[in-house]
Amino acid sequence: MALFTRPSVSLRDQHFPGQAPIDVYGEGVFRFAEMSHPGSLLCLPSGIYGWPVGSVAEITAETLADVFAEAADVALLVIGCGRDIGAVPKELRQQLRDSGIGLEVMATGPAVRTYNILLAEGRPVAAALVAI
Repeated sequence: MALFTRPSVSLRDQHFPGQAPIDVYGEGVFRFAEMSHPGSLLCLPSGIYGWPVGSVAEITAETLADVFAEAADVALLVIGCGRDIGAVPKELRQQLRDSGIGLEVMATGPAVRTYNILLAEGRPVAAALVAI
């Protein structure tokens, strides 16, 4: 008797290749570029990526590695902490500053609005947005 074997499946990281304003957020979902994305987002000059962070406590230099990799194209990182503002460790703030990246930390709603405004102005901005 032959056993059915499933072909291997390769999953790719979620990615939108470009910058786009965030149209809607809430109930764990973001909408942008006529698409919906469940979960947190990392919005970079190179694109918008799914981001495996569920709370501000999970934001580290490792979870922001892609921001550091694009530091030459990012003047400001806007962090959306979820429903409430959270604290970013001093060491991480210093690492960002040493990389030439300014930092604004706020709840996700205001962070989305700030990101959208700066993006519309053509400013070199990135956003790390924890889903709410």
